[in-house]
Amino acid sequence: MKIEPIGWIENAFIEKFGIPRQSMVVPEVKGTIYFYPPFNQEAYFKGIEAFDYLWLVWHFSEQKGRTHKATVRPPRLGGNQRVGVFASRSPYRPNPIGLSSVKLEKVHVDESGKVSLEVSGIDLRHNTPILDIKPYIKTDIHEGARSGFMDEVAWQPLKVEIADEVSSVIPTDLVEQLLAVLVEDPRPRTQVDTDKVYGMRFDAYDIHFTVKSGILRVVSIIKVDR
Repeated sequence: MKIEPIGWIENAFIEKFGIPRQSMVVPEVKGTIYFYPPFNQEAYFKGIEAFDYLWLVWHFSEQKGRTHKATVRPPRLGGNQRVGVFASRSPYRPNPIGLSSVKLEKVHVDESGKVSLEVSGIDLRHNTPILDIKPYIKTDIHEGARSGFMDEVAWQPLKVEIADEVSSVIPTDLVEQLLAVLVEDPRPRTQVDTDKVYGMRFDAYDIHFTVKSGILRVVSIIKVDR
């Protein structure tokens, strides 16, 4: 079986740190999907604008050389309990394939007729290869479905504090996305050091913050080369 990418996504997540752990957890974060020829032609997307959401099938391209195991430690369980890899969404899988539900914000067509898709609610790293796209339909919803350990462990969002002089370094449209990401606590679940200053790359900026008593304080934002 041979599978080749049809395109790639561009977004603000240059590094793994800070990427939402599931799609639509942070609906504010956006990205644009670009396509390789011939898949960038309008004929491939005829009627897609009639769907609000899409399924993205993609490649865990950064997991090269990393082998899978029968059990994994989900972040939601604090990295302390193991479950079977097929009972998780771990990137360390027999076949490194991801599945994400995202919102279709806009279909773009440039002067030459090439198509790109603006989407939101993403959980993919910048330049992740896209393998396929399918429309999300109403029968994909299963009301009252159980979600295993996700139902058992409540998640508490953080309160984010950022001074105006700090946030002024970054464009307004990115500030909204950044704050939404920080509320969900981007730290590894095993990290609880209240004195540690964490660093996170977001678009062309290095974000530094601390977390104490449920409050995340952004201490600095530094522009860097992307």
